[in-house]
Amino acid sequence: MNSILVAVGSSQNAQSHLQYAVDFAEQFEAKLYIVQIYNVYTMSGSMTKVDEILERDSLDFLNELVSKLDTKNVDIEVKALKGKLIKTLNDVCSNLNIDLLLVEPRTNSDKDDVYLGKTSGKIIKQTNIPAIIVPENYVFEPIHSVLFALKSTVIQKVDALKPLINIKEHFNASLNLLLVKTSFNKTEDFVVNNQLDSLIDHKVETENATTYQGVLEHHQAVNPDLLCVVRRKRGFFNKMWEKNSILKRDFYIASFPVLVLSGLK
Repeated sequence: MNSILVAVGSSQNAQSHLQYAVDFAEQFEAKLYIVQIYNVYTMSGSMTKVDEILERDSLDFLNELVSKLDTKNVDIEVKALKGKLIKTLNDVCSNLNIDLLLVEPRTNSDKDDVYLGKTSGKIIKQTNIPAIIVPENYVFEPIHSVLFALKSTVIQKVDALKPLINIKEHFNASLNLLLVKTSFNKTEDFVVNNQLDSLIDHKVETENATTYQGVLEHHQAVNPDLLCVVRRKRGFFNKMWEKNSILKRDFYIASFPVLVLSGLK
């Protein structure tokens, strides 16, 4: 894990989130990119300098945040980027070979009933970049136990598990696999291949209507430091797919980070 990116919004949690990012990046000796993405819609040539002003203000804002961090020995680079959120994020992650995103649950929203705000929800649902959702005001701790919740073990992408493998190996963490049987499962969904089987320390099978319900039922038995789920249109976030924001009543994890892998299929 060589390159990690954080997209910064205007939340009051930004300082805490960035400190977590620094502490996490230090563990892997990874470079940390801290970016802010802005967009401008102009009607005339008189607005040509707006881009320069917004870029300068964004860089000043980011540098001010970084100045308050304990940066340790982490290589940090700040960037202010103009464009639409998802396209710009995908482009910069591709150009910089980003291995992982660190995401705040709410970068701009202050609604108490929201788990993922619109911006964070877009990043999680509309990109294919592995991401960790870090709870608000969460302080970095070593990851000793991971709960990996799946309703299908079919893995067709060779590198899909790479972030999970990196975390498990670096922290020597135990990996607990939770296989959730739903009414949509096929027989092959529970055939664990050699790659995944070699990682697992403990396996539990359960029957639930959704993967999330399976997590709610079993996570206390594992007491994980990290929950790992899979980003699919017909997967973990399926019931919340229509809207970018996700309400706490639909999904809410406040006690540990959530690693969201890109689709395994």
